[in-house]
Amino acid sequence: MATVMPDGNIHPALPTDLSRAPREMWPTMYDLPSEELNEPGLPDEFHLFQAQLLRETFQPATYPPAQVFVGSDLFLYYSLQHTTWYKRSDWFAALGVSRLYEGHDLRLSYVVWQEAAPPYLVVELLSPGTEQEDRGKTVREAGEQPTKWMVYEQILKAPYYVVFNRYTDDLHYFQ
Repeated sequence: MATVMPDGNIHPALPTDLSRAPREMWPTMYDLPSEELNEPGLPDEFHLFQAQLLRETFQPATYPPAQVFVGSDLFLYYSLQHTTWYKRSDWFAALGVSRLYEGHDLRLSYVVWQEAAPPYLVVELLSPGTEQEDRGKTVREAGEQPTKWMVYEQILKAPYYVVFNRYTDDLHYFQ
């Protein structure tokens, strides 16, 4: 008997008590989904390490650290006409913006119309579930929420957008 996994692949039947099965019969991280189907691109260990590395190394010389806000996997609200629309970029930096919301609280999200500046640099670490949108290859109908590419380029006009694919080492830098 075979088992159909959530990704649609068929795998040999697994014993009901995996602790007694040979280790090579256990499903691996390659067999099991790593993203929510309704919310692809949720962070994995690579995303967490990269976000921390970017946070620690992004130090613009003309801004004091207290005036550089970096967000990772944080909801980025961008349209006052559609206040529930947001993008969740893997990492972004805004310059001239206090690290604290209203000077005293950590941010729950980044609401562009309340801030001194939109993101200056946006980084997307490609995930299989979000690659088409992150690269600007998703087509949207009129009235639908725009893609990340459209938001970063056309609405926020972020000066820099970087897309990295860890599986192929492809790095795309847009200005």
